[in-house]
Amino acid sequence: MIVRNVFRSLYLSSISNSRSMASVIKLNVNDTAIFTDTKAAVLKAVSSLQAGNVIAVPTDTIYGVAALAQDISAVKKLYAVKGRNGHNPIAICVSNVQDLFRWSHVTVTQDLLNDLLPGAVTLVFRRKPELNPEFNPFTDLIGIRIPNYPFVQQIAAAAGSPVALTSANISAAKSTLCVEEFENLWPHLDLVFDGGIIGDSEEARLGSTVINLSVPGQFTIIRPGSVYQKTVDILKNKYGLKEFR
Repeated sequence: MIVRNVFRSLYLSSISNSRSMASVIKLNVNDTAIFTDTKAAVLKAVSSLQAGNVIAVPTDTIYGVAALAQDISAVKKLYAVKGRNGHNPIAICVSNVQDLFRWSHVTVTQDLLNDLLPGAVTLVFRRKPELNPEFNPFTDLIGIRIPNYPFVQQIAAAAGSPVALTSANISAAKSTLCVEEFENLWPHLDLVFDGGIIGDSEEARLGSTVINLSVPGQFTIIRPGSVYQKTVDILKNKYGLKEFR
């Protein structure tokens, strides 16, 4: 733990010395617009990601920090910002259901995918070789999200590449529902997109429900998350999958 924290401090110092605090961009939320041009905001986000930066975005569950998964140096920055163990996998965010077939070996029907996505779930399948082999290199599985949050979907679509996405907090700390809750990360981010307060209860901090679907005909709940019961009902009752514990 001490070695990891020292590495994090040194790495963050090296990526922060030449830049100032992140720019905070307020998004149009519930028609209380401060930054009304969503298209321009998406372009700013994609430009920053393609430059190898880490940005913060709101999602349908909690705030997240993001980098391009195909850019290994950007992913290293993402791990450093989080203070996260390099053997703890990060999920990717894509823009539509068809993208799951591009990056993973899907074992379920498209109807099932359409029932769950977009939504507050992370679906885990075996990864395809097209995904950066240096991204989560210790596992042949990949978690994939399509948040029910159009701004994030638009970023993933415009980037044309999977977006590595994880919670906007120091690893093992409480997840965040507004940008002020992760101000300690701002000096190490390029842009922070402020979508306001996402939830109003501690239950809102549970994040996505993570389900391993890599084995045909069955599922395993990796993390219950915020839509556990709804997800299990769909998998068991509608599609007849067996839960493997």
